[in-house]
Amino acid sequence: MSDTKQQPRDLKDQTREFALRVIRLYGALPKKTESQVIGRQVLRSGTAVGANYREGLRARSKTEYAAKLNLGLMELEETLYWLELLEHAQIISGARLAGLMGETSELSAIFVTLIKQTRTAAKLRTKVQAES
Repeated sequence: MSDTKQQPRDLKDQTREFALRVIRLYGALPKKTESQVIGRQVLRSGTAVGANYREGLRARSKTEYAAKLNLGLMELEETLYWLELLEHAQIISGARLAGLMGETSELSAIFVTLIKQTRTAAKLRTKVQAES
């Protein structure tokens, strides 16, 4: 199996595990109103990342694939925002959130790379077609 075939499986696993970590975080939040409101936001955005990635895998075109990845990237940025609020509102310590915040940044970097690769490939394809 080539590296390009293996990467989607790995990222499917990684985004699912990320979502599960977000779900566990939500379950561990205090039952105070502000904690639950922010928690529901991070729960929604954090679990949407993998869903968008998987939708992208079934895209009908490279453009649609890149668009789904971009939606996933936006959800990652939103997730990071809510995690930062949990920390700065002193609902959860930064030390406890560090791993999840780091993983959010790591996934963001992966998504940016995949989006750039897809757009570069599309531009090359368009250039080759124009020259034919």
